[in-house]
Amino acid sequence: MNNKKAYIFDLDGVIVDTAKFHFLAWHKLASKIGIEFTKKENEQLKGVSRIKSLQKILSWGNKTISDEEFQKLMAEKNQDYLQHVHQMTKDDILPGVQDFLEVLKFKDQPIALGSASKNSKTILKAVGLTHIFDAIVDGNEVTKGKPDPEVFLKAADWLNCSPENSIVFEDSIAGIKAANTAKMLSIGIGDKDTLKEADYCFKNFKEFDYQFFEDIKIKK
Repeated sequence: MNNKKAYIFDLDGVIVDTAKFHFLAWHKLASKIGIEFTKKENEQLKGVSRIKSLQKILSWGNKTISDEEFQKLMAEKNQDYLQHVHQMTKDDILPGVQDFLEVLKFKDQPIALGSASKNSKTILKAVGLTHIFDAIVDGNEVTKGKPDPEVFLKAADWLNCSPENSIVFEDSIAGIKAANTAKMLSIGIGDKDTLKEADYCFKNFKEFDYQFFEDIKIKK
C-alpha cells in the first residue's frame, strides 16, 4: 500500500443530483401497485440498492409479490430512471464538484467512485467525468449494499491505498455508516443533523477547498 490519501466518492447526491430521478421512477412504480410514496420515503432509499429499495417499498405497503413480478418491477423502474439519465449533461454536476475533482487530479491523488448504482458508468459518461476516476466500483462489482463497507473497501484496494488513508464523500446515512465501519474518514455532503455520524459535514463542495484535506488528520 502507498501513503497517498484515497478519495472515494458516492455518486447520487454527491457528484450529481439523481435523487430526483429516482423519486420520479419509484413514485410511478409505487403508485402502480397502490403504495403511497413521498419524498420522505425517498430519503430512506438514499445509498440503498435497487433490490433493497423495492423490498422496503413493498414492506411499507404490506404487499407481497412473486419473484417474477419483483424482477419485472425492478426492470420497469430502471427503464424509467434511465430515460431521465440519458438526458443528463455536465450541467447536472453538483456545485463545486468538478473543480474539486480537477484539483485532486492535478495533484495526482487517487480517485474512486464507490456507488450502489448499477448505472454509474452511464451517468459519468453522460456528464463527462469518466476520465477523472482511477477506479469505478459500483453495484455491478459488489454483493453487499451499504451500510456494509464492501464498496469502499474494494475501492481503496483498487487504488492501492489502506482504509485508514481513505476519505469518503457521502450524502446518505447508510454511506456514512459504511465509511465509518471501514475506518475511513467520512465527509457528509448535505444536512448536518441527518448526517451527524460523519466525521465532518458540509452543505456542498463549495464550503471547503483542497487545503482542508491537506490539514486534516486521517482517521480518529
